Amino acid sequence: MSNVNMVAALKSGPLLQGKIAFVTGAGSGIGRASATAMARHGAHVIVTDLDGDKAARVAGDLAREGHSATSQALDVTDDDALGATIDGTFKRLGRVDILHSHAGYQTEGGLEEVSLEGMDLSWKLNVRSHFIAARAVVGPMKAQGGGSVIITSSNSGVQYDREMIAYATTKHAVVAMTRQMAADYARYNIRFNALCPGFIDTPFNAGFEKQMGGRGELENYISRNIPMGRWGTADEIANSVLFLASDMSSFMTGHALVVDGGESI
Repeated sequence: MSNVNMVAALKSGPLLQGKIAFVTGAGSGIGRASATAMARHGAHVIVTDLDGDKAARVAGDLAREGHSATSQALDVTDDDALGATIDGTFKRLGRVDILHSHAGYQTEGGLEEVSLEGMDLSWKLNVRSHFIAARAVVGPMKAQGGGSVIITSSNSGVQYDREMIAYATTKHAVVAMTRQMAADYARYNIRFNALCPGFIDTPFNAGFEKQMGGRGELENYISRNIPMGRWGTADEIANSVLFLASDMSSFMTGHALVVDGGESI
Protein backbone atom coordinates (compact mmCIF):
# COMPACT_ATOMS: atom_id res chain seq x y z
CA MET A 1 0.00 0.00 0.00
CA SER A 2 1.41 3.40 -0.96
CA ASN A 3 1.79 6.16 1.62
CA VAL A 4 -1.10 8.01 -0.03
CA ASN A 5 -3.36 4.97 0.19
CA MET A 6 -2.32 4.31 3.78
CA VAL A 7 -3.25 7.84 4.82
CA ALA A 8 -6.56 7.49 2.98
CA ALA A 9 -7.29 4.22 4.79
CA LEU A 10 -6.64 5.83 8.16
CA LYS A 11 -8.91 8.75 7.35
CA SER A 12 -11.75 6.68 5.92
CA GLY A 13 -12.89 5.30 9.27
CA PRO A 14 -12.30 2.17 11.34
CA LEU A 15 -9.64 -0.01 9.73
CA LEU A 16 -11.49 -3.27 10.34
CA GLN A 17 -15.12 -2.27 9.94
CA GLY A 18 -17.25 -5.37 9.46
CA LYS A 19 -14.37 -7.81 9.89
CA ILE A 20 -14.43 -10.80 12.23
CA ALA A 21 -11.32 -11.49 14.32
CA PHE A 22 -10.49 -14.53 16.45
CA VAL A 23 -7.83 -14.07 19.14
CA THR A 24 -6.25 -16.66 21.45
CA GLY A 25 -4.58 -15.78 24.74
CA ALA A 26 -6.64 -12.60 24.80
CA GLY A 27 -7.41 -12.40 28.51
CA SER A 28 -4.45 -10.18 29.39
CA GLY A 29 -1.32 -8.49 28.09
CA ILE A 30 -0.66 -8.33 24.37
CA GLY A 31 -3.61 -10.59 23.52
CA ARG A 32 -6.00 -8.34 25.37
CA ALA A 33 -4.54 -5.23 23.75
CA SER A 34 -4.82 -6.86 20.31
CA ALA A 35 -8.46 -7.81 20.81
CA THR A 36 -9.26 -4.36 22.18
CA ALA A 37 -7.57 -2.50 19.32
CA MET A 38 -9.31 -4.57 16.66
CA ALA A 39 -12.71 -4.16 18.30
CA ARG A 40 -12.20 -0.40 18.58
CA HIS A 41 -11.41 -0.35 14.87
CA GLY A 42 -14.70 -1.97 13.92
CA ALA A 43 -14.10 -5.72 14.08
CA HIS A 44 -16.31 -8.19 15.88
CA VAL A 45 -13.78 -9.98 18.09
CA ILE A 46 -13.99 -13.47 19.55
CA VAL A 47 -11.92 -13.21 22.74
CA THR A 48 -10.56 -16.56 23.90
CA ASP A 49 -8.33 -17.47 26.81
CA LEU A 50 -7.50 -20.44 29.01
CA ASP A 51 -9.11 -18.41 31.80
CA GLY A 52 -12.69 -17.94 30.65
CA ASP A 53 -13.38 -15.31 33.31
CA LYS A 54 -10.57 -13.11 31.99
CA ALA A 55 -11.85 -13.50 28.44
CA ALA A 56 -15.36 -12.58 29.57
CA ARG A 57 -14.08 -9.44 31.32
CA VAL A 58 -12.32 -8.29 28.15
CA ALA A 59 -15.43 -8.85 26.04
CA GLY A 60 -17.59 -7.19 28.69
CA ASP A 61 -15.35 -4.12 28.82
CA LEU A 62 -15.53 -3.83 25.04
CA ALA A 63 -19.30 -4.21 25.03
CA ARG A 64 -19.61 -1.43 27.61
CA GLU A 65 -17.58 0.79 25.28
CA GLY A 66 -20.08 0.02 22.52
CA HIS A 67 -17.93 -2.44 20.59
CA SER A 68 -18.74 -5.94 19.38
CA ALA A 69 -17.11 -8.87 21.17
CA THR A 70 -17.89 -12.30 22.54
CA SER A 71 -15.77 -14.57 24.73
CA GLN A 72 -15.02 -18.21 25.24
CA ALA A 73 -12.75 -20.27 27.49
CA LEU A 74 -10.26 -22.15 25.32
CA ASP A 75 -7.29 -24.38 26.07
CA VAL A 76 -5.18 -24.15 22.90
CA THR A 77 -3.23 -27.27 23.89
CA ASP A 78 -6.44 -29.24 23.32
CA ASP A 79 -6.27 -29.83 19.56
CA ASP A 80 -9.88 -30.92 19.24
CA ALA A 81 -11.24 -28.01 21.27
CA LEU A 82 -9.17 -25.46 19.37
CA GLY A 83 -10.22 -26.79 15.97
CA ALA A 84 -13.86 -27.15 17.00
CA THR A 85 -14.03 -23.62 18.43
CA ILE A 86 -12.68 -22.08 15.25
CA ASP A 87 -14.90 -24.28 13.08
CA GLY A 88 -17.91 -23.32 15.20
CA THR A 89 -17.08 -19.64 14.74
CA PHE A 90 -17.10 -19.99 10.96
CA LYS A 91 -20.39 -21.87 11.08
CA ARG A 92 -22.01 -19.38 13.44
CA LEU A 93 -20.77 -16.14 11.87
CA GLY A 94 -20.15 -17.21 8.30
CA ARG A 95 -16.53 -16.09 8.12
CA VAL A 96 -13.38 -15.22 10.04
CA ASP A 97 -11.23 -12.53 8.43
CA ILE A 98 -8.43 -12.35 10.98
CA LEU A 99 -6.80 -14.94 13.20
CA HIS A 100 -4.39 -13.68 15.83
CA SER A 101 -2.95 -16.88 17.29
CA HIS A 102 -1.21 -15.42 20.30
CA ALA A 103 -1.21 -17.84 23.26
CA GLY A 104 2.27 -18.97 24.23
CA TYR A 105 4.53 -20.20 27.01
CA GLN A 106 7.88 -19.19 28.42
CA THR A 107 10.23 -21.40 30.39
CA GLU A 108 13.71 -20.38 31.42
CA GLY A 109 16.88 -22.46 31.42
CA GLY A 110 19.61 -23.91 29.25
CA LEU A 111 20.04 -27.41 27.86
CA GLU A 112 20.79 -28.97 31.24
CA GLU A 113 18.07 -27.13 33.17
CA VAL A 114 14.96 -27.38 31.00
CA SER A 115 12.98 -30.53 31.68
CA LEU A 116 11.61 -32.67 28.89
CA GLU A 117 8.15 -31.66 30.10
CA GLY A 118 9.09 -27.99 29.82
CA MET A 119 10.38 -28.44 26.28
CA ASP A 120 7.30 -30.43 25.27
CA LEU A 121 4.93 -27.81 26.69
CA SER A 122 6.88 -25.04 24.98
CA TRP A 123 6.54 -26.85 21.67
CA LYS A 124 2.87 -27.58 22.23
CA LEU A 125 1.98 -23.97 22.99
CA ASN A 126 4.50 -22.03 20.92
CA VAL A 127 4.35 -24.09 17.72
CA ARG A 128 1.72 -26.83 17.64
CA SER A 129 -1.20 -24.67 18.82
CA HIS A 130 -0.47 -22.14 16.06
CA PHE A 131 -0.30 -24.97 13.51
CA ILE A 132 -3.69 -26.33 14.64
CA ALA A 133 -5.29 -22.86 14.61
CA ALA A 134 -3.89 -22.01 11.18
CA ARG A 135 -4.98 -25.36 9.75
CA ALA A 136 -8.50 -24.73 11.04
CA VAL A 137 -8.83 -21.37 9.27
CA VAL A 138 -7.18 -21.91 5.90
CA GLY A 139 -9.90 -24.00 4.27
CA PRO A 140 -12.73 -21.58 5.05
CA MET A 141 -10.49 -18.59 4.28
CA LYS A 142 -9.75 -20.05 0.85
CA ALA A 143 -13.49 -20.41 0.27
CA GLN A 144 -14.23 -16.84 1.37
CA GLY A 145 -11.45 -15.35 -0.76
CA GLY A 146 -8.73 -14.60 1.76
CA GLY A 147 -7.79 -13.52 5.25
CA SER A 148 -4.99 -12.43 7.54
CA VAL A 149 -3.27 -14.81 9.96
CA ILE A 150 -1.01 -13.26 12.59
CA ILE A 151 1.06 -15.62 14.72
CA THR A 152 2.88 -14.34 17.76
CA SER A 153 6.52 -15.32 17.86
CA SER A 154 9.04 -13.06 19.64
CA ASN A 155 12.22 -11.21 18.89
CA SER A 156 13.66 -14.41 20.39
CA GLY A 157 12.64 -15.91 17.05
CA VAL A 158 15.20 -13.76 15.20
CA GLN A 159 18.01 -13.79 17.78
CA TYR A 160 19.26 -16.12 20.52
CA ASP A 161 18.62 -15.60 24.23
CA ARG A 162 21.18 -16.96 26.65
CA GLU A 163 19.86 -19.87 28.73
CA MET A 164 16.40 -19.83 27.13
CA ILE A 165 16.74 -22.86 24.87
CA ALA A 166 13.11 -23.99 24.86
CA TYR A 167 11.76 -20.50 24.24
CA ALA A 168 14.23 -19.46 21.55
CA THR A 169 13.98 -22.80 19.73
CA THR A 170 10.21 -22.75 19.52
CA LYS A 171 10.03 -19.08 18.60
CA HIS A 172 12.46 -19.62 15.72
CA ALA A 173 10.39 -22.61 14.64
CA VAL A 174 7.15 -20.64 14.51
CA VAL A 175 8.75 -17.93 12.36
CA ALA A 176 9.86 -20.62 9.89
CA MET A 177 6.42 -22.24 9.95
CA THR A 178 4.69 -18.90 9.36
CA ARG A 179 6.90 -18.16 6.37
CA GLN A 180 6.26 -21.61 4.92
CA MET A 181 2.50 -21.13 5.25
CA ALA A 182 2.80 -17.68 3.67
CA ALA A 183 4.54 -19.16 0.64
CA ASP A 184 1.97 -21.93 0.31
CA TYR A 185 -1.18 -19.80 0.66
CA ALA A 186 -0.33 -16.44 -0.92
CA ARG A 187 -2.11 -17.52 -4.11
CA TYR A 188 -5.31 -17.82 -2.11
CA ASN A 189 -5.02 -14.24 -0.78
CA ILE A 190 -4.33 -15.54 2.74
CA ARG A 191 -1.53 -13.59 4.36
CA PHE A 192 0.60 -15.09 7.15
CA ASN A 193 2.87 -12.87 9.23
CA ALA A 194 4.75 -13.39 12.48
CA LEU A 195 4.56 -10.79 15.23
CA CYS A 196 7.88 -10.56 17.09
CA PRO A 197 7.65 -8.39 20.23
CA GLY A 198 10.59 -7.62 22.46
CA PHE A 199 10.31 -6.84 26.17
CA ILE A 200 6.74 -5.73 26.79
CA ASP A 201 5.81 -5.03 30.42
CA THR A 202 3.36 -7.87 31.08
CA PRO A 203 3.35 -10.84 33.48
CA PHE A 204 4.59 -13.02 30.61
CA ASN A 205 8.16 -11.94 31.46
CA ALA A 206 8.22 -14.06 34.62
CA GLY A 207 10.64 -16.55 33.07
CA PHE A 208 13.15 -13.88 32.05
CA GLU A 209 12.75 -12.16 35.41
CA LYS A 210 13.51 -15.38 37.27
CA GLN A 211 16.45 -16.17 35.04
CA MET A 212 17.99 -12.72 35.54
CA GLY A 213 17.59 -12.71 39.32
CA GLY A 214 14.58 -10.48 39.88
CA ARG A 215 12.73 -7.46 38.56
CA GLY A 216 15.57 -5.06 39.31
CA GLU A 217 18.08 -7.04 37.28
CA LEU A 218 15.63 -7.28 34.39
CA GLU A 219 15.11 -3.52 34.51
CA ASN A 220 18.88 -3.05 34.42
CA TYR A 221 19.14 -5.35 31.41
CA ILE A 222 16.51 -3.36 29.56
CA SER A 223 18.11 -0.01 30.29
CA ARG A 224 21.53 -1.29 29.17
CA ASN A 225 20.68 -3.48 26.20
CA ILE A 226 17.64 -2.00 24.49
CA PRO A 227 18.69 1.01 22.39
CA MET A 228 15.45 2.83 23.23
CA GLY A 229 16.17 2.18 26.92
CA ARG A 230 12.69 1.13 27.98
CA TRP A 231 9.96 -1.48 27.95
CA GLY A 232 7.46 -1.53 25.13
CA THR A 233 3.77 -1.34 25.91
CA ALA A 234 1.02 -3.76 24.95
CA ASP A 235 -0.73 -0.95 23.08
CA GLU A 236 2.37 -0.41 20.93
CA ILE A 237 2.25 -4.07 19.91
CA ALA A 238 -1.51 -3.82 19.30
CA ASN A 239 -0.81 -1.05 16.77
CA SER A 240 1.36 -3.55 14.88
CA VAL A 241 -1.46 -6.10 15.02
CA LEU A 242 -3.79 -3.54 13.44
CA PHE A 243 -1.29 -3.00 10.66
CA LEU A 244 -0.95 -6.73 9.96
CA ALA A 245 -4.70 -7.36 10.24
CA SER A 246 -5.78 -4.54 7.95
CA ASP A 247 -5.33 -3.61 4.31
CA MET A 248 -2.48 -1.32 5.37
CA SER A 249 -0.29 -4.43 5.01
CA SER A 250 -2.08 -5.85 1.96
CA PHE A 251 1.18 -6.63 0.10
CA MET A 252 2.96 -8.12 3.11
CA THR A 253 3.15 -11.83 3.78
CA GLY A 254 5.82 -14.10 5.24
CA HIS A 255 7.25 -11.25 7.30
CA ALA A 256 8.59 -11.39 10.85
CA LEU A 257 7.61 -7.97 12.19
CA VAL A 258 10.05 -7.17 15.00
CA VAL A 259 8.89 -4.57 17.51
CA ASP A 260 11.55 -4.48 20.21
CA GLY A 261 13.01 -1.01 20.67
CA GLY A 262 16.09 -2.05 18.73
CA GLU A 263 17.19 -4.92 20.98
CA SER A 264 17.80 -7.32 18.11
CA ILE A 265 19.85 -4.87 16.03
